[in-house]
Amino acid sequence: MIFNLMIPQRKTRKIKIGDIFVGGDAPIAVQTMCATRTQDIDATVKQIEMLKNAGAVLIRLAVDSKADVEALKQIRPQTDANIVIDLHENYRLIEALAPYVQKVRYNPGHLYHHQPEISPYDKVKYIVNVAKDNDLALRIGVNFGSLDPKDRAGKDPLQVALDSAYEHCDYMEKLDFTRYVVSLKSSDPQAVVNINTEFAKHRPLVPLHLGVTEAGMLPDAEIKSRMAFEKLLANGIGDTLRVSITIADSEKDKEVSIGYQIVTDVESGKFSNFSRDYSEGINVISCPSCSRVENGKFIQLAQRVREAVGEFEGKKLTIAVMGCRVNGPGETDHADFGIWCAPTFVNLKKGTNLLGQFGYDVVVERLLEEIRKG
Repeated sequence: MIFNLMIPQRKTRKIKIGDIFVGGDAPIAVQTMCATRTQDIDATVKQIEMLKNAGAVLIRLAVDSKADVEALKQIRPQTDANIVIDLHENYRLIEALAPYVQKVRYNPGHLYHHQPEISPYDKVKYIVNVAKDNDLALRIGVNFGSLDPKDRAGKDPLQVALDSAYEHCDYMEKLDFTRYVVSLKSSDPQAVVNINTEFAKHRPLVPLHLGVTEAGMLPDAEIKSRMAFEKLLANGIGDTLRVSITIADSEKDKEVSIGYQIVTDVESGKFSNFSRDYSEGINVISCPSCSRVENGKFIQLAQRVREAVGEFEGKKLTIAVMGCRVNGPGETDHADFGIWCAPTFVNLKKGTNLLGQFGYDVVVERLLEEIRKG
């Protein structure tokens, strides 16, 4: 389902992804990501259908292993949804999964993990060649919290992220591949506005996917998303978007309905008037629930943290709660305190320093002790 939305857009390229188009004069596409484990085939198919029925035109799954690919092979015949796959460390998995999906997203900041002796360009060349052979679109997905360490040391993350995006766009052009979109995400709504506005000036033909990563729980997740999306969409920037929410699997369709509501409101000239500055006061950022979450207790943990830190109201404090190892270590580096989850324990950080590993039942109290120390 695609609504006939008429927000003025940049004259970007119009690219085909499965049975839809993104960019150009195409309507804004609202997408989301399954929170179920990909290898839980029945649960994943059920959630795909729930999200598709809610209006999601692109539905993302995590595939990190050959076992995930085997699960994907069984999922594909059970749905006609446009499936997007995340690639992280093992970029070569694209060859095995390509016949079963419509789009693949890779993160430039994660390419260095696997086979470091191979250049980023050669890795992207491999990805692009597979995409060409299998009728796939691509997304270059740049996140502030997962920039390549060798590039980000001591530098402004906004400029590092922009440079990374420009470099990978250059790779695409050199490889004669134009069927791609770019995303530039941060947990800071104003940073999302700034970086996407700047990118749009210099790469006017490239479609943009909008997102505030680690937007947290409701209502903050919607507030942060509106703060970024309303400004960008009103200026014709944004061809597809996702609202990221830390939320139970059974409520995952709220990401879709809120996304469409934001777009509809902007179309009708209805804008929110949020005055909160998330750089002041208490700011709990948490990643959206997804299939990489190491332990289902993550969502409850995020809620417990938000409730517990209420005692520090008025204190300037950013706490990051991350659900897995993929983005957890890097995303928490920018917070005063960070938590990232493993299957049986939780890593607790102060700034970039790891304080230790604690049980799910005790980590919140340990966090409070550290905050009280000042």
